[in-house]
Amino acid sequence: MPIYEYQSQDPENPDRSCRICSKGFELRRPVTRPALEVCPLCKNPVRKVISRVNTPTITKPFSPVDAKKAGFTVLQKRDEGVFEKL
Repeated sequence: MPIYEYQSQDPENPDRSCRICSKGFELRRPVTRPALEVCPLCKNPVRKVISRVNTPTITKPFSPVDAKKAGFTVLQKRDEGVFEKL
């Protein structure tokens, strides 16, 4: 299930919102359910916040020496369907 972030529609006005929605909160919800429109605690309007996406960095492939140091088994193809351990 994805994690959605919500925040009060008026975070500068603490009189209308509770301490949870004024700072923002995360909620795990199925994709099929509609977005929240009100805070579950204080029932004031909230909006969905678009958060940053964490993407992995692309690195160059391991060299055989680096792969061995990392604990991987390195194989090299010799014949059709035959591999030899280096």
